[in-house]
Amino acid sequence: MTENENNLLRFGIQRKIVAAMTTESWRHVPHVSFVYEPDVTDFVEAYKKFDEETEYKLTFNTAMIKAIAEGIKANPSMNAHIHYEKKLVRGKLKYFDNIDISVPWTLPDGNMMTITMKDVGNKSLQEMAAYTDDINYRLRKTNLTEALYSVSIHDTMERLAGGHILSALQRLYGSKTNPRHKVIPLRGKARKDYYSIPDTEKITYDDLRQGTVTVSNIGAASRGINGYLDMLMIIPPQICAIGLSALQKKPIVMKDENGEEKVEVRTIMPICICFDHRALDFGEIQPFISRMEEIFKKPEILLKK
Repeated sequence: MTENENNLLRFGIQRKIVAAMTTESWRHVPHVSFVYEPDVTDFVEAYKKFDEETEYKLTFNTAMIKAIAEGIKANPSMNAHIHYEKKLVRGKLKYFDNIDISVPWTLPDGNMMTITMKDVGNKSLQEMAAYTDDINYRLRKTNLTEALYSVSIHDTMERLAGGHILSALQRLYGSKTNPRHKVIPLRGKARKDYYSIPDTEKITYDDLRQGTVTVSNIGAASRGINGYLDMLMIIPPQICAIGLSALQKKPIVMKDENGEEKVEVRTIMPICICFDHRALDFGEIQPFISRMEEIFKKPEILLKK
């Protein structure tokens, strides 16, 4: 059957990168998924009050990323990369002091780009809010294709350096040989003009290199839908990915001051925690959940920082 070009939408560089990463994830990573449903009623109210008083606009997503970083501090074993040799059944974990969180970011044109928010664990909420503002400012001056092209080149060079010659050559062949699938970076004056923009004014490879943990928020896209995320791809060599669903109202059994049970409508946020079973067991995730419970029950722990 002859292909009709009018009915085809060939992958651009953003979709190529997503496809490559997620295919590798499903092929190599034994995923375990747990949906944690905390009561965030008090946390949401405290956040709203804090946001009114802060100098910078603090999004709820940013506050949640900071809360997750505090949870990871209680369980540093989640903040690692894995190296596993399947044939030799040998593995090792590299732990990181800094918590660098990779966050899928929606761009003004609707495309997605994963930005790594660096050293989140050591930033205050005010600093996080300012950091988010700066990323949004730099995104407006960033050429998506050019930025992602730099990621692709770095990844290919790392594969070559790591001895993965065949996969690197296959990538180069796939991206350079067929004009219909070829990724074309900026050239001539357009390239010169773009690279004359200071790195401090645009997103660079340093902002896009892989973090230590991924946090993805589908809340905005799923608001009003009766459901939640219960699986998320872990992008190797990371060993953990966390997905945030939309806030939901649910009836919860509570105890009053006399210890009597009663039903209240509370705000719940389903949080999907996926981890690589080669590196972690569920028991090693529990300190993270316990710390998150503390923050949600006593939001001043986080919101006064």
